[in-house]
Amino acid sequence: MIIDADVHISPVSEGNNSINVEELIKRMDKADVDKAITWLQPPYMREIKEANKYIYESSVRFPDRILGFGWVDPHFGLEESKNIIKRCIYEYNFYGIKLNGAQNSFFIDDPELALPLIEEIAKTGRILALHVGADDYERTHPFRVGKIAKMFPEVNILMVHMGGASFADLSHAAIEVAQECQNITLIGSAIRTIPIIRAIRTLGTRRVCFGSDTPFELMHVEVARYNALLNGEVSEDGKKDIMGGNIARLFKLKAL
Repeated sequence: MIIDADVHISPVSEGNNSINVEELIKRMDKADVDKAITWLQPPYMREIKEANKYIYESSVRFPDRILGFGWVDPHFGLEESKNIIKRCIYEYNFYGIKLNGAQNSFFIDDPELALPLIEEIAKTGRILALHVGADDYERTHPFRVGKIAKMFPEVNILMVHMGGASFADLSHAAIEVAQECQNITLIGSAIRTIPIIRAIRTLGTRRVCFGSDTPFELMHVEVARYNALLNGEVSEDGKKDIMGGNIARLFKLKAL
């Protein structure tokens, strides 16, 4: 089973790269990807409720393919953001909530903006995903993820991009933080291959996951890249973990 751990879709056109769920399914079929963690593509305007709803509707249409995941922007205000979290979890039954301090311009460990929302997510028992990239290294630095992971040790955290998403990366820091915090899993999307191998060799195959960052990368090309990267580097069981098994375990999915 192959699970792509980083996919964005949008109900409306968001520039040349945006795709809808029908296009996503086509790309998954082409890449032989079984399931995908699917969150919104950040819209041009801040409003995200319709985009979250579209993820939900897509997960209902394609329940065996789309692993719905919510998104919250604290600039809506804490109460509204908490309501969005509750809707995503209790009405949409999403697997978790993502915060993107780079896209939405906030420090991911901000005690007034971010931490109250992370506390709300922790109450639900669901998964927290964080954009962690060198594209906005100050707001989304891995050491901030470490602080959050230690404050909420019961929360499983997906470190999306593991410090990449730029020409340079913060992968060394991401790996060091993950070594300290067992509740962090790295998503190797939008990052070069050498840091991914370094993470696997340091943390093992059960702490690193395949992700394509579709539509910003081509899913079938990223699958091929991972296959080339992992063949001969890890065992067949280790490859299965990275390419989908780890997410299946975290999300408590039934085997295909």
